[in-house]
Amino acid sequence: MTKTRTMQVVALVLLVVTVVVALAALVAPHVQAATVKVGSRGETVKTIQTKLKRWGYYTGSVDGIFGAKTKAAVQFFQRRNGLTADGIVGSATAKAMGITLSGTVSGGTSTTSGKLSNSDLYLLSCCVYGEARGESYTGKVAVAAVILNRVKSSKFPNSISGVIYQQGAFTCVSDGQINLGTNDECTRAAQDAMNGWDPTGGAIYYFNPATATSKWIWSRPQLVTIGKHIFCS
Repeated sequence: MTKTRTMQVVALVLLVVTVVVALAALVAPHVQAATVKVGSRGETVKTIQTKLKRWGYYTGSVDGIFGAKTKAAVQFFQRRNGLTADGIVGSATAKAMGITLSGTVSGGTSTTSGKLSNSDLYLLSCCVYGEARGESYTGKVAVAAVILNRVKSSKFPNSISGVIYQQGAFTCVSDGQINLGTNDECTRAAQDAMNGWDPTGGAIYYFNPATATSKWIWSRPQLVTIGKHIFCS
């Protein structure tokens, strides 16, 4: 091989390497890691910050930079939701937040917002308002999640209206508070539940231990307590 030919081969190799490196640099920002943690940047971090800020866990800027404040907020959320408080958003924490690690809202089952109408969302939010307007935001989402879990269960009607209006199912229907309407926070909570956030871990029942009169409800396996409600399977 002549010297000229060798130089041409070397130049070609360098060109290929340069192109590969350039492509990797372009693709890298869009490749999502298995976890999101301190040092992470991008739209996924913005989604996490937005949700945590809406729910009262985060007070910093929604800047897409996962720093100390974001980590502290994630840990706060994890402690409140029975997760390992390591400040890292892995699959379990992302699921509890109702997101995927690609930064989009998780799909889930046939009860996601893509398969439900605006009237379903409104009715669900009205029930949340009637049942849990005095609860924390997480508590409101939890009540909505119970309703959606019932829709998915073969033990209950297979629609939101069927579950809510099932005889004796919800106090707000029995006493007419279902007709009081709703507010923005309850609507957001209902939407978050429809998007896949379930703080209860799959509960299909809940009750207030201070007012519950049914002995049967106490026999149900208890999953988590959020605010004044105990959530059961």
